[in-house]
Amino acid sequence: MTIELRVIVDQLAAPVPGGIGRYTEELTRHLVETAPEGCTVAGVVSRVAEEDRNRITTLLPGLSSLISLDLPRRELAAAWRLGIPVPGRDADGDRRPMFGMTHATSALAPLFPHDRNRDAGNQTVATIHDVVPWTHPETLTRNGVAFHKTMAKRAHRHADAVVVPTHAVARELTEIMDFGDRIRVIGGAVSARLRRPIDADARAERLGLPERYILAVGTLEPRKRLAELIRSLAHPDSVDLPLLIAGPEGWGGIDVAAVTAEAGLSPDRVRTLGFVADADLAVVIERATVFVLPSIAEGFGLPIVEAFSLGTPVVHSDAAALVEVAGGAGLTVATAEPDGYPERLAQAISSVVNDADTLQRMRFLGLDRARAFSWEASAQQVWQLHADL
Repeated sequence: MTIELRVIVDQLAAPVPGGIGRYTEELTRHLVETAPEGCTVAGVVSRVAEEDRNRITTLLPGLSSLISLDLPRRELAAAWRLGIPVPGRDADGDRRPMFGMTHATSALAPLFPHDRNRDAGNQTVATIHDVVPWTHPETLTRNGVAFHKTMAKRAHRHADAVVVPTHAVARELTEIMDFGDRIRVIGGAVSARLRRPIDADARAERLGLPERYILAVGTLEPRKRLAELIRSLAHPDSVDLPLLIAGPEGWGGIDVAAVTAEAGLSPDRVRTLGFVADADLAVVIERATVFVLPSIAEGFGLPIVEAFSLGTPVVHSDAAALVEVAGGAGLTVATAEPDGYPERLAQAISSVVNDADTLQRMRFLGLDRARAFSWEASAQQVWQLHADL
């Protein structure tokens, strides 16, 4: 008998897949590659356009099938939030049963009452990436906060297990609602595609990369605290380097040009690159003088590990998950007393950039720390979790 693990991969069809999209893609790909004998992996998506289906199946070779549910993404989220089952069909148009062994890579999960003790084949695992909806709701949309809080409650009632990316999130989540022994910590890692390409020099020239620069990577949204990073450049302790920001536009009206002007900086001091494909991103990260992640809250902070893997020194906030993931290989900046945060960022960046010995030491520490993370190991942990259930 073949056992099918159904992975909710709908984040790959989101307008801005973001970090959860990368997590979904990498974890699912490695679940396929590490599937035990007699096990297969099927993807599950909302009702999407054919081009999106084709793109997802191209990203995830080896899926046994891609099951399309009968509702588009927004309506699917509303239905699952209310506990309404949504049927689906495979590529041949055949109906697929609702229940089975399901792994959701986010809080978007089919969380319904079921008796796992009587039917071990029906199990649902949800993933909660951070506790931002509770700790920093002002950095999210009201709908986003309400959705995540509701789905966490449903997970508390109906999930057989909940995956979180760090022990920091596990501790914080337990203070909000106690999942007992159902919590499992399974982190992420660097994509195999984020490697220095052979034509790195040509890509750097095409991207117009300066010789030395500060780099930030992430979706433009309030909790990333990119405005504070930009303001840090205007502080007297700042180094005279440009700031490059790589990442898609998000929400919250983060106007980089306006913040730059308000800080009294010349327009060419801060430059946005928008979405950057992996090969180009590897070049952008590797050639950065220092990588900065000033976010006030994260669940994992994959960009830190990506920078480590490419030998780039890292300055990061003291968000608990970032401190855990960095493992002492980065330079931590306190976020308390927000008014002084830009000044502390400026001083931390300067202490790294202006000391050749510090730069070299941090490069080696980061490379060593990056080896602690592996998508293959994460996928194997997921398989073991479902076997334990």
